[in-house]
Order: sequence, then C-alpha cells, then structure tokens
Amino acid sequence: MNSRLQVMHLPAAVLIFLLASCSQDPGSASNPELERLSARAQNVTIIRDDFGVPHIYGKSDADAVFGLLYAQAEDDFNRVERNYIWATGRLAEVEGEEAIFSDLRARLYMTVDEAKAAYEASPGWLKALCDAYADGLNYYLATHPEVEPKLLTRFEPWMPMFFSEGSIGGDIEAISVAGIAAFYGEGQSIVANAGPVRFEEPKGSNGFAISGELTESGNTLFLINPHTSFYFRGEVHVVSEEGLNAYGAVTWGQFFVYQGFNENTGWMHTSTRLDFMDEFVEDVFEENGEYMYRYGDEVRAVDVSEVTLKYKDGDTVSERTFPMYHTHHGPVTHMIDGKWVVTKINWDPVNALRQSYIRTKINGHDEFREMMNIRTNSSNNTVYADSQGNIAYYHGNFVPRRDTQFDFSKPVDGSNPDTDWKGIHTVDEIVTILNPENGWLQNCNSTPFTAAAEFSPKREDYPVYMAPDLENFRGIHAVRMLTGQSGLTLDKLLDIAYDSYLPGFEQLIPGLVKAYDESGTAYPQLANPINVLRNWDLRSSADSVAMTLAHFYGLRYGEDGENPLGLNRRGIEFVNYFGDQSPHEERLKIFAATVVALDADFGQWNTPWGEVNRFQRLTGDIDQPHDDDAPSLAVGMGSGRWGALASFGARTYPGTKRIYGSSGNSFVAVVEFGDRVKAKTMLAGGQSGDPESPHFDDQTDRYVNREFKDVAFYKEDVDKRAQHTYHPGEA
Repeated sequence: MNSRLQVMHLPAAVLIFLLASCSQDPGSASNPELERLSARAQNVTIIRDDFGVPHIYGKSDADAVFGLLYAQAEDDFNRVERNYIWATGRLAEVEGEEAIFSDLRARLYMTVDEAKAAYEASPGWLKALCDAYADGLNYYLATHPEVEPKLLTRFEPWMPMFFSEGSIGGDIEAISVAGIAAFYGEGQSIVANAGPVRFEEPKGSNGFAISGELTESGNTLFLINPHTSFYFRGEVHVVSEEGLNAYGAVTWGQFFVYQGFNENTGWMHTSTRLDFMDEFVEDVFEENGEYMYRYGDEVRAVDVSEVTLKYKDGDTVSERTFPMYHTHHGPVTHMIDGKWVVTKINWDPVNALRQSYIRTKINGHDEFREMMNIRTNSSNNTVYADSQGNIAYYHGNFVPRRDTQFDFSKPVDGSNPDTDWKGIHTVDEIVTILNPENGWLQNCNSTPFTAAAEFSPKREDYPVYMAPDLENFRGIHAVRMLTGQSGLTLDKLLDIAYDSYLPGFEQLIPGLVKAYDESGTAYPQLANPINVLRNWDLRSSADSVAMTLAHFYGLRYGEDGENPLGLNRRGIEFVNYFGDQSPHEERLKIFAATVVALDADFGQWNTPWGEVNRFQRLTGDIDQPHDDDAPSLAVGMGSGRWGALASFGARTYPGTKRIYGSSGNSFVAVVEFGDRVKAKTMLAGGQSGDPESPHFDDQTDRYVNREFKDVAFYKEDVDKRAQHTYHPGEA
C-alpha cells in the first residue's frame, strides 16, 4: 500500500487511522503533520480558468505559496522535481555516474548543511514562505499516491536556497561541468576556449516598455517575451489577503512570479552579457602535505573538505567521495595549464529569494528602485513599467567593482590582491534609464547603448566590464519597429512583437545574389533558387520558399564558412561578413550544397518554410521526442539569430529531417497599466505537462496562429471563466 494517501475520498475517522502510516511522520499515532497540512489547505482556494491557468487565493502570502506549489505540482510535478534534483546536486542518483560532476558543481557552491544554515538565518517571513513551499509539495504527494517521484519523496524548506535563480541558464550553469570533471575526476587541465564555438540559436528574451505619450489610451504598455526552452515555466496568478496579487510566469518549483505584473507594476528579465562572474588563477603549492596558495605577501591554506555523492549504478546505488577545494575567491572549478582556477559568482541565496519575492509586491518605481538595492539579480537585465506612467531599464543588478587595469573577460591572477572584487556597484552606478524622452525602452539581450535610441546611455561613461554586450539583429529590429510609433494599443504592440521581417538577411542574401550574378555560367543549377531569393522581401512566413533557402544557407554558412577574421560567431559582424566580404566562390559552393541537401531531405529545394519548420508536442517528457511521421503544425516564425522578434528556435532531432521548435517564444504577455490592468498572454502548447489533460495542447493552434487569450486578473473576471474551484487536496 502506498504511504501517500488520497485524503479526499475517505471518512475522517478512517483517514486519521490511515495517515498514521504516512511517511511524513513515521511513528506518530495520528500524524499531526498531515492533519496540519489538510487544515492549511482550507486557507487556500484554487480556481482553474478555461485554459487551466491556476488562480490561487490564500489568506496569507505563505498560504498562497502553499497553493502555488501545490498547483504547480498538479500541472507538471515532473519538472518541479527535476529542477530540485538538479539544483540540490542529486542528478546522478537518477541519471547515473555521468551526471555526478553536475552534482559536484552544485555542492562546491553550497553544501546541504550550508543550505540549512541559510534557511535558519532567513528573516521570519521568508522562512514562512520556504515552509509553505515544502508544505505545498509534500501535501500534493500525500494526496496523490498515484504519483511516483523519481527521487524526491519529501521536500524540505531549505531546498529553495539551492534554486534562488529564476532565469534560464542561471549563474552556476555558466560553469563548465567538463572543467570540474577534468579537475576532480582526472586531475587534468582544460584548454582555454577549447573546441569550436558553434553558430547556435541565441538564448534570451525581449522586453519593451512604452510610455503613455505613445499609446492610444495614454496608459503605459509592456511586452514580456522571454525566449526560454518551451515548457520551462507555467502561467499562474497568485493572490493573498496580505497584498500579493501577481500574474505571470513561474519557473517550475519556485515560489515567486519571475516574469510578470501586478496591478501597478510589470517586470521583465532579459539575459545580460555584463561580466558578473570571474575566474581567478591561484598560485597553489603543496607544503608539509597541505595545499597552500599565495595571496600578495601572504601564504594561505586552501580550504579542503569532502563530499560523498550517490549515483545510480544499474539497479543499485553507489557512492563516490570527492575533495572540495576553496580559496577566499570561491571553489576551485578547473585547471588551465596546470594552475588551479576558481570561478567566483554571486552566491547569496537568502537575499536572492528576498529580492525575487519582494519584486512581486512592488507598487510603483520608488519601491522598485529600493528593491533593486538588494543587488542579487546577477544574470539578468530588467525592463520595467508601471501604472504611474514610469518606464525604466536596468542593465544588470549585481555588478562587482573591479580595477580596470585588468581584463576580467579573461582569467586574472588570483595571487594579486588588486584583482579582487572591490565590493558591488551601487544601482546608481550601473547602466540605467528612467523615462527617456523618446517614450520607449527595449532590450533584446543587446547593448544597452541602443535601448532608448538617441536617449540611451553612452558607452564611454561606464567601465567595459559593465556592458560588453554586442548589438544583435533583434535589437536592431526592435529599435526600427519602435521608432516613430504612436497610438499604440495591446494589439498594435503585438504586431510589433511579431513583425516578420528578418534584418539578419539584409547583407547575407544580397551578397549571395551578387556572387551568383558575377559568376557567369558557373552554377546554372542555382538560377531558379537564386531568383526566389532575389525577389524575397526578407519576411518569414509558412508559405515562403525563400525563407527555407535563406535559413539553411545561413545556418550552413555559419557552421562551415571560413572565419579568417576571427569574428565572434554570436555577433552580427559574423553573419554580415559572409554577405559583404567572404569569397564569392565560397558563398556559391555553400549555397549549392544547401540546395542539394534540401532536395535530398524534402524531395525538392522549393519546399515552403511551414513544411520544414514545425511545432510538435507529443509527450510530457522533459526531453521531448520528435517524429516526422507524427502530427505537427506548420510555423511561420523564424529564428532569433536572423532578428526574428517572435523567435522560434528549431532544429532537427535524431531521425528527423524537419526542424522542430524547442525554444524562443514560450510565455508571452502584453500588458496595459491604467485604472485597471489589462493583459493578453500566450503559453507554448498549454498549461499542463500531462498529455491526458485538455490543457496539454489547447494553446497549440493559438500559438501558431498568434491568437492571444485575455487574462482574467480581477476576481469577478476569474469567477466568470472558472472551470474548477477547489481547495488543495480535493478532487
């Protein structure tokens, strides 16, 4: 008999008797833990609307968090559990020994004992939220015996300390697992910048803020457009009688809305490229059997500890014990040329959680600016808008102060005290914009120095490490679309956000056509495909043959083209080089190979984009399978690498010729702040990760056809669209 019991169908006397055997509190005669959770559930009401979005109402903030985690587990427990298996350093227990260095990376930055200590040191209100997080997930497991966790049968309130970063690709994920494996596994160095840098789909997001002077209503408009992996976040609305009323996207397993809005403020994060983490090369030597390192005129002992990690070994569980080395800079993560290297990042989970939660209850820019003073949001920029008419942009938040005589984009000498961080920059010192005269702000993971057109900050006013971000095609596209606008509405803002033009092809395609025109009769087989591109308007659509040709030509050139100038493959100069400066013969050979490949893969080179570029969601698996013979939908959107604002990052999978979307537009919202907040949203696929749920794919057609749903924010609107109202634990 499963120890987690479904309480809603049992008489009270029978329930109390059976709960005594529950694993929540073994040995207890009546299991007061389950009784407490059941009573707590009565303080929470969940209303599921017609798209399955949970609107969670709690008496206190902690009650609302309890309901939020319960609802998340209902929608996709698999992803909730996976995030904490990974974050707490237990992935190898599920995936085997090959994941053990990911686990070691997690424990290098925080041990379980340190996480428990951080929880105990938290302010009372934050501890209450962490308690509610654990209660909500544990109550879900207790009331859903049919759910079989892969590993975590009980959640603890200290676990959020490991997962305080709500962004995709948080700070710790930037640290190479391969480097950790080489150092701690084999004691080997890694080669700096080893291997080719691939021409990858860009990761990040778009955020726009529009002041009332440019809108039809006179109200502020706001675009929230994170480009994450599909199904990375769910859509939620969480409300309490203590002033919480936040709507937006929540990263599975976290207790705060990460991208979203309340009645008066909106916040949107885009991944930043500013330098918020550094590598310190330590001068380590052995003395009397102990590791020491030099720091200025001092000799200090390397802090050495041990961690034992478990891993799945066939049908059994085995263990490996590793040393962990730390200097005052942080943990040793790899070696370069025989020298130990520490990677220093922002690791302040209590304040990170404080900042992430406080942000959801802000009322106006003054409060928002005060919240930003916590300065723990390290890997993100922030676009902001509010009902008072303010728009703002913050390029980063956690920015270490450094001595500018050193190049911190490369490893620095850790033995030199001058390379140490000199504290953290104040918010006033970082790149910020408030209410620019042009009336709009944008960031698309691009330079902040074009965020407000001519009213943007000036590069020369800031140290290089504060904003090394390059311009990109999405940033160029956004500036063009926003310049000169007026009379904007939510629908017109969506027109801008989904504009189909692709500036990334402005030089690449004319350069190819020019090479063909000057080649004489060398490539007669390319005449027809070249003419298709010659007449193309550089817009992406499902019926465009030119889009198919251009995408695969650009992709092949980005991967295989010579790069004699050593250009950054993530920069616009890299793509434009192939249109303007590369040898004509190289262009034509790569295009000819592209046409041959399209003929081979699809039977004809003149295949419309929608036949190639597809949306498919077959299962609730975290790693989605894809199958050319299974149902899928044509998608007209293009890749962000070409400047598509509405990005659809797609690729082939084992056994497929078609490409299937896996990232880009995922949760999208447009918001209008006025006397009453108005919003429209879209979620890739649907709210639920369960293929049997009607909300698994009920937004799929809408996603493809850009049919946004209206948000039910106010209680009377939620009630009108209510499909199911219940307390946690009820059917």
